Amino acid sequence: MLMADLSQVTQEQPRSRRRTLLAGALGGLAFLALAGWLLATRAGLLPGSEPIPTPEPTPTPWPVPQHLNSPEYGINIHMWWDPWAAVRRDWPLVRDGGFTWVKQRLAWFDVEAAGPGRYEWFAADRLVKEAEEAGVNLVFRVDCPPLWARPAEPDVEGRMLPVEIEAFGDFCHALAERYQGRVAGYQVWNEPNLAREWNNLTPNAADYVAVLRACYVGVKTADPNALVISAGLAPTGSGPPDAIPDVDYLKGMYEAGAAPYFDLLGLNAPGYKAAPEVSSTEAADPANGYGGHQVFCFRHVENMRAIMEQYSDGGKQVAILEFGWHTDNRPENPDYAWFAVTPEQQADYLVRAFHYAREHWSPWIGPMFVWNLPDPTWGPHNEEFWWGIVDPFLWGLGDGDLDTWPGGAVRPAYTALAEMEKP
Repeated sequence: MLMADLSQVTQEQPRSRRRTLLAGALGGLAFLALAGWLLATRAGLLPGSEPIPTPEPTPTPWPVPQHLNSPEYGINIHMWWDPWAAVRRDWPLVRDGGFTWVKQRLAWFDVEAAGPGRYEWFAADRLVKEAEEAGVNLVFRVDCPPLWARPAEPDVEGRMLPVEIEAFGDFCHALAERYQGRVAGYQVWNEPNLAREWNNLTPNAADYVAVLRACYVGVKTADPNALVISAGLAPTGSGPPDAIPDVDYLKGMYEAGAAPYFDLLGLNAPGYKAAPEVSSTEAADPANGYGGHQVFCFRHVENMRAIMEQYSDGGKQVAILEFGWHTDNRPENPDYAWFAVTPEQQADYLVRAFHYAREHWSPWIGPMFVWNLPDPTWGPHNEEFWWGIVDPFLWGLGDGDLDTWPGGAVRPAYTALAEMEKP
């Protein structure tokens, strides 16, 4: 019985193989016909058919950065032009003050002014090296394009941006490639909701997102682990053409698709004349004397955080890129005198701001950068002078000997921050 079955199977094999080959050939022809129909339909070649639009590419899934300490202790530095002051006084102040993060402006103009691909890296190289030697995390704020990269006419989408998008993306890539693994992060522009910070153009959130995206892709394709931080938005309630309220601008950024293109949301958070615990509701009440608007307090950050959560972006941290209190109470400078505090209040409020953030904003608060460790040459005519936590390096030198000059004096705010506990 077994032999008969085997004989029958042997006789059936040639016919079975022919049927299999025929079925395979017919299947292949059907597949080719279907593929051809799909291609013709997509291209709009068949009568009555419309081309199928190609889907927009989605952002490349670069690694999501781990959460940073909440908060991190940072300071804005100004060491680009004066290596003598940096090494002699300012880096020691950073170290002795217990700051573990620093932020330095890197003007694109200062690196690539001569033309595309013609870089001058000397100052940036020095700062990266000095930050490494100091054992701190360095963030570069990138803005201020060279003249050749400023468009003379609108782009293909009709936008008049302050920068050629492709050129900016190329620069961000070159920057991140050169300092791969050595620079912690890059802040993309500053206060683009103000016309004065946006080449005097009427601020537009979608236009900024185009700039942000170009830099994000440039950085991440060179150094995927580097942080990309969106521009610090200026707290303001003013409208066009001079400004866009920061709450509206942030919503506009999200509506324009900004979420995939930054790792930390950047905010600026001046305290004005309010103590750091004052809420935005209290600041908005004219009877309290804080200015009569919700933006006139440090805790306005909470309003911006609520917008992040509204757009399902609460998994990211916030970087406060500039915060502090101003001390210029001179009557001849009324734009600033109305919210001036004393140097002693400045010291107290800065310490309390860090405490408040640690107690109420953890784990979503990330680096907080005090404004500022001043440029060595600033004086009272510079608005930034009055935010500083030390005197500028050259302040008080007069006709003294620069070779032995220890640098301008520290102010109460520096001493208080240096002595502050930093868990």
